[in-house]
Amino acid sequence: MLDVVLSLVEIGLLVYCLIDCLQTDSLLVRNLPKLAWVALIVLIPVAGSIAWLVAGRPLRQPPRPAGTIAPDDDPDFLRGLRRPPDDPAR
Repeated sequence: MLDVVLSLVEIGLLVYCLIDCLQTDSLLVRNLPKLAWVALIVLIPVAGSIAWLVAGRPLRQPPRPAGTIAPDDDPDFLRGLRRPPDDPAR
């Protein structure tokens, strides 16, 4: 019975990690190329899956591109909100 449960956990982990790896953008994958991670997960299921979760998955928050700011942080946008309603430049 324990063998069946461990086999199901191994298969579940393999499927989860394989799908997660395949759906991840290639630019966000860490430490190895995406194809190498897929091969590692398939050929060495438990160790490869754990390695993917620890060292291959992208970080939770990818770094924001430089120069991109939210509208509420943009001084020009905020100045436009402060104009009086009868201003023709609006």
